Amino acid sequence: MDTPDPRTAPAADTASTDSRGDADLAVVAGLVAVPARARILLALGDGRALPASTLAAEAGVAANTASAHLARLVAGGLLRMEASGRHRYYRLAGPEVGRLIETLAALAPAAPVRSLRDSTRAAAIRRARTCYDHLAGRLGTDLLAALVGAGHVAGGTGRHDPAAARADRLSAPGRDVDYRLTASGRRLLHGLDVPLPAARADGTIRLRYCVDWTEQRHHLAGAVGRALAGRLVDLGWLRRAERSRAVHVTPLGRRELAATFAVAT
Repeated sequence: MDTPDPRTAPAADTASTDSRGDADLAVVAGLVAVPARARILLALGDGRALPASTLAAEAGVAANTASAHLARLVAGGLLRMEASGRHRYYRLAGPEVGRLIETLAALAPAAPVRSLRDSTRAAAIRRARTCYDHLAGRLGTDLLAALVGAGHVAGGTGRHDPAAARADRLSAPGRDVDYRLTASGRRLLHGLDVPLPAARADGTIRLRYCVDWTEQRHHLAGAVGRALAGRLVDLGWLRRAERSRAVHVTPLGRRELAATFAVAT
């Protein structure tokens, strides 16, 4: 039997080996588009796990309705469920979902403020919040600016330049600025027992950052941003809000942030 010449043989049908089409954004958009589900995602935006009862109250729906919404979000890959005894807790499926929430928040119009509670919460979110696992809002951007000003961070100014040739997108992980934690910055954070990754050959540590959607400046992200946020909470300088991404500065934190970082809150 003659062997077919591979140069003249018809191209193999690849449909059976690669049947994936382009991204179906409508699936994710449909999950987020329901107001109750959007409120659930916002409540979980700091990366914590919350019980279904708390999320039902946050979404303003009955428990059985919340359960249906939570099941849809889990099936759609936006949430993860964790069982603890008889209770079920829910958290974001990963940091990429946290970034999705921040990106949508940057594009979305402001929700109408119908009560003093709404106004207070909105102000708190802008003042200080978590962007999944690191600090954002005015506190997050002020911290990075202070570290830059003191020479503890090099490579950038902390400011977002939308006119740059390759400007970073708002509310997204930044890529255009090469921030580095200097030797003095390492000493400062080591003094606070902030766990740090290994330094590079030049003694510096590369830092990741995000463009903050409310401040339109940079805040720390990545391993160092996560470690610093966690340590400030452990020290009692910051306190997480019970039902939102907001972070509150304690009286101790107000004094220590000013003394340690020269950040006024």
